[in-house]
Amino acid sequence: MTSSFEFHTYPARLSDAERDRALKALRDGVALGRLSHDTFVRRMELALSARRSDELAVLTADLATEGRWSKLVFGTVEAVSGFTVRVRRAWQAERLPKLLLPHPGNGYPLRIGRDPASGLRLNHETVSRIHAELSRQGGLWVLRDLGSTNGTTVNGRRVIGAAVVQDGDQIGFGRMLFRLSST
Repeated sequence: MTSSFEFHTYPARLSDAERDRALKALRDGVALGRLSHDTFVRRMELALSARRSDELAVLTADLATEGRWSKLVFGTVEAVSGFTVRVRRAWQAERLPKLLLPHPGNGYPLRIGRDPASGLRLNHETVSRIHAELSRQGGLWVLRDLGSTNGTTVNGRRVIGAAVVQDGDQIGFGRMLFRLSST
């Protein structure tokens, strides 16, 4: 008969919750810029193959979580800066030139670009020859990017494929910005 001192016994396998906490700490670390991408990938591999809690602790030891006060301060700063960004966008949106939506009964899409045959010709270096088109589909206005070089945006977000737009939206073709208007 042998005693337990003669065999190295590991504790029970890591729980999924322990592993998930470590993976979340690593994801947060890379999102906050505390880890490089390569370090993140390597540590993720090690976390997924870890057998003991102390192995996970080593992987996240340099990613100490913020205290309650620092979370409060950073959260407040984030909220205030987000508010100022929204105020700036609202101020700029009112000052943008209007782009009138075409008459809904037209049936043809409005082509936008530098091409002389475009329904809306924008002669600007950041606008592609055939940049985008605006059409009415199923009662909604749809803005479609046509493979432009400098992109099409709706309310500051780049359009991949198509996006539904409405009166008051801020749209951009390259660096040219407009505010959609029905009147």
